[in-house]
Amino acid sequence: MANMTCYHCGDDCGRHKVHFDDKDFCCNGCKTVYEIFTSNGLSTFYEIEAAAGTTPKEVRKKYDFLDNEEIAEKLLEFNEDGVQVVSLSIPSIHCSSCIWVLENLNRLHGAIASSQVDFPKKTIRVTYKTKDFSLKSLVLLLGSIGYEPYISLEAYNKKKNRVDRSLIYKLGVAGFAFGNVMLLSFPEYFEVEEFWLDQYKLVFRWLMFAFSVPVVFYASQDYFISAYKGLRSKLLNIDVPIALGVLTLFLRSTVDIIFDLGSGFFDSLTGLVFFLLLGKFFQQKTYAYLSFERDYKSYFPIAVTRLGENDKEENIQIYKIKVGDRILIRNQEIIPVDCILIKGDAEIDYSFVTGESQAVFRKSGDKLFAGGRQLSGVMEVEVLRSVSQSYLTQLWSNSVFSKDKVSQFQTLTDSIGKRFTLAVLSIALVATTFWLFYMPSMALNVFTAVLIIACPCAIALAAPFTLGNMLRIFGRHKFYLKNTNVIERLSKIDTAIFDKTGTLTTAQKETILYEGVELTADEKALLKTTLRASNHPLSRSLYGILKSNEIMTLDEFNEHTGKGIEGRVNDRSIKVGSAAYVGKEQSPSMTSTAVYVSSDEDIKGRFVFKNTYRDGVSKIFGELENKFQLGVLSGDNDGEKEQLQNLLPSNANILFNQKPEDKLEYIKQLQKENNVLMVGDGLNDAGALAQSDVGVAISENINVFSPACDGILDASNLTRLPTFLELSKNSIKIIKLCFIFSLCYNIVGLYFAVTGQLEPVIAAILMPLSSISIVVFATLCTNFIGRKLKIFES
Repeated sequence: MANMTCYHCGDDCGRHKVHFDDKDFCCNGCKTVYEIFTSNGLSTFYEIEAAAGTTPKEVRKKYDFLDNEEIAEKLLEFNEDGVQVVSLSIPSIHCSSCIWVLENLNRLHGAIASSQVDFPKKTIRVTYKTKDFSLKSLVLLLGSIGYEPYISLEAYNKKKNRVDRSLIYKLGVAGFAFGNVMLLSFPEYFEVEEFWLDQYKLVFRWLMFAFSVPVVFYASQDYFISAYKGLRSKLLNIDVPIALGVLTLFLRSTVDIIFDLGSGFFDSLTGLVFFLLLGKFFQQKTYAYLSFERDYKSYFPIAVTRLGENDKEENIQIYKIKVGDRILIRNQEIIPVDCILIKGDAEIDYSFVTGESQAVFRKSGDKLFAGGRQLSGVMEVEVLRSVSQSYLTQLWSNSVFSKDKVSQFQTLTDSIGKRFTLAVLSIALVATTFWLFYMPSMALNVFTAVLIIACPCAIALAAPFTLGNMLRIFGRHKFYLKNTNVIERLSKIDTAIFDKTGTLTTAQKETILYEGVELTADEKALLKTTLRASNHPLSRSLYGILKSNEIMTLDEFNEHTGKGIEGRVNDRSIKVGSAAYVGKEQSPSMTSTAVYVSSDEDIKGRFVFKNTYRDGVSKIFGELENKFQLGVLSGDNDGEKEQLQNLLPSNANILFNQKPEDKLEYIKQLQKENNVLMVGDGLNDAGALAQSDVGVAISENINVFSPACDGILDASNLTRLPTFLELSKNSIKIIKLCFIFSLCYNIVGLYFAVTGQLEPVIAAILMPLSSISIVVFATLCTNFIGRKLKIFES
């Protein structure tokens, strides 16, 4: 009777199989999971990858400690207003089906709002409501479907990540076996006969077999697992030819010693696996060194206002915040750390963290969590924890704010890898067939050498190493991108659109004149207090030039994006913003950039801004005009039209009086025929930044962080933007050169392999060397072209 495999997990059902719904299961646990999935619309799990599940374990008593709120609190990233966020390690994640079902947990329980899987780290980040649900309930749910979390309170408290040393162990086993097999092969190499031939030949050969067994079944198991999963999913990945080569060498060598046909190819086999793992180890270490995230977290350019002695305000970079510091959070700013509210009204939008847009209100003494956005004026807080850059990066990658901006380049890389593998297998079969008829003794060597020498690992490495190193170079020059995909999209940009205020202009050198009725001391104090709560560039500029006045506590603050702000204390109010917002009719003569002020609905006057454009703006447009279609979108009136026309090329489009929704719509229209870059200040431009193919926010000593953008550029480096765009295009050229380099290597290698002139062990040495050469080539090339950025520093 044929053995039955479990429909859910793929294990042998044995004698105690469970038959349900015309399917066989190894146990009631797998059958229960199948019922859960199918009854909740998750049957696609089995369509993505057959037998992809894992057998659930009984975990109910194991996690009773999570009933203790004090212990559970240590595991939570966020716990506010009936919503909790937690990241859990799931060691059993192993395939695309796992990712799919874990990111659809909301179908299994209504309390779960969202779940995101980090496949390389094998973790899941879950947002859920605590009504009739808890962290323990979540853990039990995951365990019941075969994804029991790994929870170590000691690891959470010490903030230490478990290090995966499996590759080092496998490399050690392969190296030990390779050295011993080579030693045992010396009599064969030197054709020693007589005494060795009669007494020790079989002993040496079987010892070589014994050393090879752990190499095949332990050290090289990852290649077999990957190849098996690829074939089961009807995909030809790069591990298929490697696994086939290892298996062929082992089986042929075993047959040789059993029937005394020779000593086999155990030396080539162990050497192949050793050099493969050595190359893999080098790649892993190098990629860790080039890791973009490390630089990204270290230099993430969010600035906050820290209150020093006598409430003196100073702007500092976010990673310099310490426990106990008092910081100022303005309207629309993100709370960068867990903190205690000291002064002001807190109306917090936690949608960046939870996806829930409903604001929560907090009073003095309440705890506030990192990731919330303040919606109601200014507040003072005391820092409870230093900033977690890794936590802030999660805001940028939150699925709530994700948008389909995926480039086709990575798909092209995958496509090349698949086609390459198919071509290699075809060449190997044709060449082997030829040698079977021409010289059968050479057939196996040819087959194995072709599979090894033509491994497309180098092709797979070209893009991540090139783009990863370029991200590091950009970060060093204060241009911070969300991921490598942004560089690919930057390379395809043909249209660049700029915001004016706060982007092309600078608040550092502005001249501000007041026209109108003199404000009283109380009105000035209320005006400065209202401006203090706003994060708009014009508000920050005006706040900076007003003389020191007593800071009040606002009863009410409102900011209407693109219009103005309003502050109230007792029965008095003050409005600051556009002429229409304060109730003044706009006359044709009003052409300059101005902010109007009204006190208790009585129009007092206006502050006229003489905008100062950043140094080098004309140079930026001069470098871009021949390669890109250019444009400027401004929310101000057309008072500076003539000045902008002198800076921009004649064919550039300049639009004034643009509301945030107007900017977004304009970008959308351009995208019908163009790839659009939007450069803004991250405030009124959030919609346009999100809509564009690449959105870059300019940072100038204020908190402009917005998940809507794809990159943040320090304002002092705006003049380097043309160079950044050029380097993005050059990065893609480097990747293409890597492809050509790899192709040439493979053509030469295949010639020697097909003609029988290449031993498998030599091929095994050359294959990781080819991968290493691609890594070195990509790194050197990106460092070389990155030297263009150093010209600005000289």
